[in-house]
Amino acid sequence: MPELPEVEVTRRGLEPYLTQQIIERITLRHTKLRYPLNTQQLALCAGQTIQTVQRRAKYLLLYLTQGVLIIHLGMSGRLSLLKKTTEPGKHDHIDLILKNQTIVRYNDPRRFGVWLYTTESLVNHRLFVHLGPEPLTMRFNAPLLYQASRNKLQCVKNFIMDNRNVVGVGNIYASESLFLAGIHPAMPSTKLNFHQCLKLVRTIRVVLQQALLAGGTSFSDFLNAEQQPGLFVQQLKVYGRAKAPCMVCNHLLEYLTLGGRRSVFCPHCQNTL
Repeated sequence: MPELPEVEVTRRGLEPYLTQQIIERITLRHTKLRYPLNTQQLALCAGQTIQTVQRRAKYLLLYLTQGVLIIHLGMSGRLSLLKKTTEPGKHDHIDLILKNQTIVRYNDPRRFGVWLYTTESLVNHRLFVHLGPEPLTMRFNAPLLYQASRNKLQCVKNFIMDNRNVVGVGNIYASESLFLAGIHPAMPSTKLNFHQCLKLVRTIRVVLQQALLAGGTSFSDFLNAEQQPGLFVQQLKVYGRAKAPCMVCNHLLEYLTLGGRRSVFCPHCQNTL
């Protein structure tokens, strides 16, 4: 699943090509994604100018002359910049066609993405009202994390992956951040002390910033808007490396399942339970 760095990399790739461009139309080849596509609402985007391309959590936000086009890439979605003459492939479900003959094509084999148009304020929108702070802003800080973790028996990995506490920290980056912070992923959140919260905030920021610089993480499906893979996979310390030696202490990495996801960790470097 594309996580915050991959979505932000996509946003940055699209921004110079979409800003101040006029939407000619949106072509739908499949109307059933995570939510059924509202063809009448999406048709209202035609003729509007894209003012800015922003991001909130893992949502791409195209602010139009009136309203916002909300896009979520789901489990396997990606957006590509193409010429108007490019023929669609099997899983190319949506084309956002600009007046300048550029196509933003949405490909999604699992069809779990989101395309919504709204004129409602996003502050009160059902998809955004419960979202926590952005991890690369000062709103995400150790006092906030410490206070939110009090009396929470939820394991710390699932805690930082909960969008109500901080947005956009998925499985890959949660695993990497906990490793750098020296915190066991199964540790109950309520046991976090303030120093650990301070360290965790710092490592989450460091890992996400490094991933952004590397263009995100690619395994089998993520490509940016210009069809280039992310290279952060080359820097991963624990994710996807179960049974391999730890890069710090040489102990074999172990894994356990938390919240239905495999969590790789070093039993020597992350021994705080």
